[in-house]
Amino acid sequence: MAQAGIRLTLLLGRAVPAPAPLELVQALDSLEVIHGERAPSGLQMIFRTGRGGARGRLDFPLAASPLLRPWSRVIAVVSFGLAPQVLFDGFLTHHQLAPSESPGGSRLTVTGEDVSVMMDLEERSEEHPAQDETAIAFKLIGRYAQHGLRPEVIPPLALDPPIPVERVPVQQGTDREYLLQIAERHGHVFYVTPGPLPGASVAYWGPPVRTGVPQSALTVNQGSLTNVASLDFEYDALAPSLVAGRVQDRTSNQATAIRTATSFRVPPLAREPALTANAPSVRSTQLRASGLNAVQAQGRAQATTDASTDRVVVARGELDTLRYGGVLRARGLVGVRGAGLTYDGLYRVGSVTHRIRSGAYTQSFTLAREGVGTLTPAVSP
Repeated sequence: MAQAGIRLTLLLGRAVPAPAPLELVQALDSLEVIHGERAPSGLQMIFRTGRGGARGRLDFPLAASPLLRPWSRVIAVVSFGLAPQVLFDGFLTHHQLAPSESPGGSRLTVTGEDVSVMMDLEERSEEHPAQDETAIAFKLIGRYAQHGLRPEVIPPLALDPPIPVERVPVQQGTDREYLLQIAERHGHVFYVTPGPLPGASVAYWGPPVRTGVPQSALTVNQGSLTNVASLDFEYDALAPSLVAGRVQDRTSNQATAIRTATSFRVPPLAREPALTANAPSVRSTQLRASGLNAVQAQGRAQATTDASTDRVVVARGELDTLRYGGVLRARGLVGVRGAGLTYDGLYRVGSVTHRIRSGAYTQSFTLAREGVGTLTPAVSP
């Protein structure tokens, strides 16, 4: 499937994915890929199918194709000129066939999840003695190296290595569930990013990414320079919260006061973070935890405050990929211009939905940051 300047390549197969046959590519009606920060990436492909010819006497040929059966690996690569980018790498997990009496009206829909679905198949009851969350993340991700996963693990600011005579971390659930659980504990995220080469992916466990080279700017209200079809902003003053309370330190048996005062997310993206700009009208929540020491309790309180600031300002929009000139990548930074000083500047790209069909490639997206006001005099065009 190709559009002027854009080419989509599909690799399919059980063992080693290979380029999809021409008849399958020609039957592809649409492809959709969703990337986000707090959920696995997903893919959905819709194929036109029929039962013409000798092969269609007993079944729909596409429905019977081993390349589209559940647990077939699928890799989608989009190319702009000579710059290919892996858009999705995962496994098919769901089939849906909708026969139709109308000629050419039957549709086969196949859905898949990224490679991390392999981490979600087996529930475990497992101890991780003398291992903090960073070591556990490396170990759990390392179990799936055969699927091309490479770990990228960022230690949290507050780590309390477990001493076996005091406590032993215990996992109840699948590896993916446990990675998400310990990530939330520290205000971190866990997700898998496909690429840079087909068959390889990066499993990221750490704080939401706020560094790196920003992507080409999203431009609105600038005449011929405008490259988004729509862009809307929301400001939720009730989102950020501070945490206060007391904890009975399990090691010293002393009551310790716990309190947060600001977010530790760095670097800042907004000139007026809501936590400080709205003070004293900021929510305050109680720390409700037991069996922790003071270091753990303070770390979890801080994680709650940090996570509460991630989506104070949310922008939602849609762009035409050709006009934008590239693929907008989720989980990175992008600049916004043309919306005014209040909402211009840098944002995290929280999620991107790619929709590809013959003659069209659009992307809908959400952006987020902790407040209003730009910290940069200009963003990359």
